[in-house]
Amino acid sequence: MKKTITVTVNEEKLSAIEMYLGQKDTTLAAELDKFVEQTYTKVVPQNVRDFIDMMADKKPERRSGRRTKTSEPAPMADSIED
Repeated sequence: MKKTITVTVNEEKLSAIEMYLGQKDTTLAAELDKFVEQTYTKVVPQNVRDFIDMMADKKPERRSGRRTKTSEPAPMADSIED
């Protein structure tokens, strides 16, 4: 699951950042993604990162779309009476 964070930045500084990053064919979002990944690697111990990766691989993928209701109920098994 991804979370969204909000950062408050001076408008002029943000404009300058975006202008110069554009000259390098990149975006602020891309640079922030790199920074978060570098910080994660630097701060979180390797064994914890491995565990998080293992748990992420273990989760089943969510199905896309909504479940559809069938018009007929599924057939019931015959019950045995004593």
